[in-house]
Amino acid sequence: MGALTLHPMKEIRVIVAGEHRAFVTELLDQVKASGYTIIGNVSGKGHHGVREAHFMFSEQESLEMIMTVVSEEKVEPILAGLRPLFERHSGVMFVTDVAVSRQEYFGKKGSSS
Repeated sequence: MGALTLHPMKEIRVIVAGEHRAFVTELLDQVKASGYTIIGNVSGKGHHGVREAHFMFSEQESLEMIMTVVSEEKVEPILAGLRPLFERHSGVMFVTDVAVSRQEYFGKKGSSS
């Protein structure tokens, strides 16, 4: 059995109020991200102080983290799409370099980097 080959990609993590989840996921669908993961009831401390996760009647009142892995060329369209959200609402985004072993899962079928 051969060694796994790793392929460079970008991971984007967006943390926003739950009420903005649909905005973020619709943007990711528009740029054809192959998928995303949503983690609800996120806690943390940032510019606006401490936000603690609580079980609430509405997910819209809690913070959520939406994560996706995309190719380099999809990063700028995602950043441009998120700009209006972050101009009007609190939230944070992180973009990091990652490597994946199954490149075809992320929309890069058969290409080599």
